[in-house]
This record gives sequence, structure tokens and C-alpha cells, in this order.
Amino acid sequence: MENHFLWWRDGVIYQIYPRSFADSNNDGIGDLPGITGKLDYLADLGVDALWLSPIYPSPDKDFGYDVADYFDIDPKYGTLADFDHLLQEAHKRHLHIILDLVLNHTSDQNKWFQKSRSSRDNSYRDWYIWRDAPQGKKQPNNWQSVFGGSGWQFDEKTGQYYFHMFVKEQPDLNWRNPEVYKKMLEVFKFWLERGVDGFRLDVFNEYYKDDQFRDNPPKFGIRPFDRQQHIYDASRPEMFPALKDIRALLDSYKERYAVGETFLASTEEAANFIGPEKLHAGFDFTFLTSPWNPKRFLSVVNRWDSLLTGDAWPNYVLNNHDQPRSASRYGQREDDERLKVAATMLLTLRGTPFLYYGEEIGMRNIHLKRSELQDPVGIRYWPVPVGRDGCRSPMQWDDNENAGFSKGKPWIKIHPDYIQRNVKAQKENPNSLLNFYVRLLAIRKATLALQQGTFVPLTYDPRRLLAYLRQDAEQTVLVVLNFGRRKVRLATGPQLRGRDWQLLLSNKRNSVPEIINGWLPLLGNEASIYIRKNKK
Repeated sequence: MENHFLWWRDGVIYQIYPRSFADSNNDGIGDLPGITGKLDYLADLGVDALWLSPIYPSPDKDFGYDVADYFDIDPKYGTLADFDHLLQEAHKRHLHIILDLVLNHTSDQNKWFQKSRSSRDNSYRDWYIWRDAPQGKKQPNNWQSVFGGSGWQFDEKTGQYYFHMFVKEQPDLNWRNPEVYKKMLEVFKFWLERGVDGFRLDVFNEYYKDDQFRDNPPKFGIRPFDRQQHIYDASRPEMFPALKDIRALLDSYKERYAVGETFLASTEEAANFIGPEKLHAGFDFTFLTSPWNPKRFLSVVNRWDSLLTGDAWPNYVLNNHDQPRSASRYGQREDDERLKVAATMLLTLRGTPFLYYGEEIGMRNIHLKRSELQDPVGIRYWPVPVGRDGCRSPMQWDDNENAGFSKGKPWIKIHPDYIQRNVKAQKENPNSLLNFYVRLLAIRKATLALQQGTFVPLTYDPRRLLAYLRQDAEQTVLVVLNFGRRKVRLATGPQLRGRDWQLLLSNKRNSVPEIINGWLPLLGNEASIYIRKNKK
């Protein structure tokens, strides 16, 4: 590694769900001017890049992930001028902007699909995946929609089926069509030319489907979708030449970046999409879905690291717009001490950390009645709790009306704990989770070993304790994390002995504790970071 700070590798990326972040015009929906108004907060927090969930025109059948126009901004979020202003103001504060690109499918309101479904001989017909059902069968094959039901929708007007991996209003594009392929690269170029720094590619490994449309083989699962091995409708080998072209386009601009959402992919498959002439990074969600167990987290880290060869760089995430919040999964009622342990782990591992808005104040999932549900997944499978509304509630800025998010009625309800749990209150409390994040992010930014150093796990108690070193040529950083409420001890061993350690940060102490007979004591739910200079 080099001393040069590379924002996407060495920095921290913060995901914003624009509908829920900050509403400037009080219509109950967050918008781009609202985000611009919070840039100072984000810069002071200490993050380096902002990933915006989709902001393109959309009828919101899947809340922005059904795109009607890739080359504009949805009026509910603002205008292209508002976006350009946000980009300019972000760059002034050394904040980079990452856009969500949803290129596997469009909205059925996209003009391309409107033309495609107008007739079988329309020039846009082959821009989407149209098929007849074989004789004697009701559908072209057995492919399912992840949102429930068949992946094939019959179109009365033209008498054929089109494929949709998600809701029926999200028809999948045909990436095998050269015109579609060309247009998708134009989408990248349009935003690159505006100054966008990078892209998160939604379900990118879903772009290509089997050209013979073979049935997926069966496997054990609960939902019909889970009862298939998805070998013909995802992760097809044709994806790799496309990644090469996308990477070449990105590399023609300075320090541009792409991270992929690997859909239905194993850890091994996810790793295979990362590297030279591929993506800069990809998500492996095994870390996010791990239980609160140090052994499980470490095994995920070791496996991910072992699969990423050469210059491939890992990343880690505990929250996003599709998963229950970690504060609800791991938190202990209103006590945030365990969340400080989680934050320390996430921000000191070798790899790029991703934060999700509100994670820094410990926002919890909201609970909704059936009549309050917005997410199509939650509505279809109710009362099974698989919907995504819970993690998308508005950001809690203060204890004023609607948590300071909007003076209008919010598009989805706000968590009732906003009176106590909000940015303003936590800023004023020196021991708050927010202030812990601010200190932790500042330490990460000032410590090269935490950005680029090697990762060396130490002997640990697999039930409660995780400890590791981050090292570069100049410094060694020791991270010790107690996952339990009881006191534990770390056997320091010869490599940790000595009195030259300094305490960088702790949620439980202000100085280096006394090491007795080679044992370093830890209090319950303690997260501590120590540093020393390497001997020459």
C-alpha cells in the first residue's frame, strides 16, 4: 500500500436514503436541497463519500429502483441543477458522491418499455426479455420473481411474456442487445461527465440471463424463489466482458469507483467479480447478517480476505436500506455500549467501511401496522416480517416536530424514540454514540495503519472477545472488543508486552490499564484501541 489517501479505499462511505434524510420543502419527502443543507454535519462527522439511493424519475413501485429516466432527477427530489449544486458543495467539503445505478431493469413507465410493448416489430422490442410459452406450458420457464410469484408477466396487447426479477412493473433489460449495452455505458458517461465520483451497481450480476432460458434446478427452500438454484437467471459468465468495459470507462476518469451489489451470490462468487478489469469492490453480506458473535465475525473476515487476491480490496457493512438496523438486531434496549463495540469493529477492520444514515445515533427499526406498510415485499408477505420499511424511517435530527426531518407529514412514520434519540441531543452528550463515532472516525483518518495496514487476528475467547492488530511500517494498532457484558481478559503474549502502548480511544476507560501477569483486562461491552510505534 501507499501513503497516498485514496478516498474509496481508505475513506468511509455513508449511505443516504434520500426520501428519509432531510426535507427542504416540507412535502414529507426528503430531497437534494435537504441533503445539501446537511453537508456540514456529514463533513464534521468525518465520512469521505456519500452514496445516494436512486434519485431518478420513478413511479415508486419499488421506491426509486424502478427507473423511468436515467438522465434526469425525480421532481420530488429536485432538479439537475439541484444535483449539480449538491455535487459542487460536497466537493468543496472533500466529500465524494456515489450514485446508485439500477441497470438490470427499468420502470414499465420508461419510454423504452412503452415502445417495446407497443408491438412485436417495434425497434425497442428486443430491449427487454420477451418470450412465448412453449407448447403445453403456461410460462416460458420456471424462473421466479424474488418479490413473489412467477418472473414472467403476460402482456395482453402483444401476446407474449416479459421477464421481471422484481415486481412486474420492473421489466428486465436485455443486455445481450448491442443497443441496450451501448445505452447503459452512456448512462455511466452522462453522470461521470457531471462530476460523479462513483457508482453502486444494483444487482449487477443479474444483468445477463441464460440465452437458452433453461429451467433452474430445484433445491430446498421455504419460498418458491428459494426452492431454486439460480444458475440460469443470475451470475452468468457474459458479465465479465461487460465489467471489463465498465471498468475501462471508469479508469478513463481520475479516481472513479464502482461497487457492486452481488445478488444471490456466494462469498466466492462475490469475490470473483472484484479486481483489475472488474469492479473495485463488491458486497458480501455474510458480515451484515452475522449474529452477535466474535467467532462468526472473524471467520467471515478471514474468508473474505483469503478470497480477495492482489489489489482486490474488501469492504464491510452492518446496515443498508434492505436490512433491519443493527441497533435493533444487536442493541440492548436503549443502551448503546454494544453499538460502540460494533462501530469500532466496522471502522478498524482492513477494508472500506459503509455506514447507513442514522447508524451513528443508533436509530432503531420502526414497527408498522399492515395499513402503514409501503414496501411491496412487506405488503406481499405480511405478516411474515420480511419487509424493508422498518429501516427506512426519517433521520432523527432533533426533538422538534417530525424529528426535524420535515414540517409536513412524513412519507413514512418516524420512530417514537426521536424525542430522546436525535442528533442534537447526542451532540450535547460527550458520552453519546454520535460523539463516539466522531472520535472514532477522526482517529481512523489520522492513523495510516487503520486505513492501509495489515490485519493480524490474535488469540481470543471465541464466545466474547475479538482482538487484532493493524500494522504498517511505522505503527501497530491493537483493537480489543468485548462482545459480552462480563469482564474478560486478553493474554497479551510477547508481541504485546511493554509499556509503550498509548490509548487512542475507549468507551470504558481513559488510560492504559495495568497488565497483570500478562493479562489485559476488559470491562463489559468494552471497545478500546491502543497504538505504539514500531521498533526499528
